[in-house]
Amino acid sequence: MQNRPVLDAADTALMMDAAVAEASRNGWAVAIAIVDDGGHLLRFVRLDGTPPASASIAPEKARTAALGRRETKVYEDMINQGRNAFLSAPLAGMLEGGVPVYSGGHVVGAVGVSGVKSSEDAQVARAAVAALAP
Repeated sequence: MQNRPVLDAADTALMMDAAVAEASRNGWAVAIAIVDDGGHLLRFVRLDGTPPASASIAPEKARTAALGRRETKVYEDMINQGRNAFLSAPLAGMLEGGVPVYSGGHVVGAVGVSGVKSSEDAQVARAAVAALAP
């Protein structure tokens, strides 16, 4: 039997605090979702002024990053470069802004952010992931 690390409540609180701080520092109204390695929601916040649609988009970006084991920008880039068949994949968050969380060589979860430009969403997600760095 293999053992692997998992995100716990303290990890997700630390990550969420870092993401909210990054968004607030930049004046960005975003929704932030943190999921486990199976894409199941562990923590979520929708900052004041965030568009309602972002409450659905952020968890999907996180789920896609967790299940795909890569940043969601990879999928967006593939589609934009003409690989339109990938739109039929069973993933809904194929826009930049989803970032996987690695620990000990394993994906343990992901962060998805929605509400501003995709590159800014990704910046907030990366701030959350960086909060776990030793």
